[in-house]
Amino acid sequence: QVHFVESGGGLVQPGGSLRLSCAASLSQFHLYAMGWYRQAPGKQRELVASINVVRSTTYAKSVTGRFTISRDNAESTVHLQMSSLRPEDTAVYYCNACTASQSMCVSSLFNWGQGTPVTVSS
Repeated sequence: QVHFVESGGGLVQPGGSLRLSCAASLSQFHLYAMGWYRQAPGKQRELVASINVVRSTTYAKSVTGRFTISRDNAESTVHLQMSSLRPEDTAVYYCNACTASQSMCVSSLFNWGQGTPVTVSS
């Protein structure tokens, strides 16, 4: 059974930074594209960043230039480095494996983990 365990969230002031991590219990992790998603209160879950098997990346327009996705295949882990955080980045952040078109996730593949909450507030 596939599990994702997200960590690294917390309370941060506007302009601050956080690094999220996602540990995946996923056989042949290196063969999967991965995505970071987020769900803000009262809103639908949205794709934030994607990374494919050759490490090409895409980002939502709202986070381009501020967030960086990376993967460590040896550790079956994907990271999201977030900087210049804004109040509108407040959400629960999730990761999942995905089917991808080039470097962008098209659809998630497995059940969601618990996510890690990020709150950006002064």
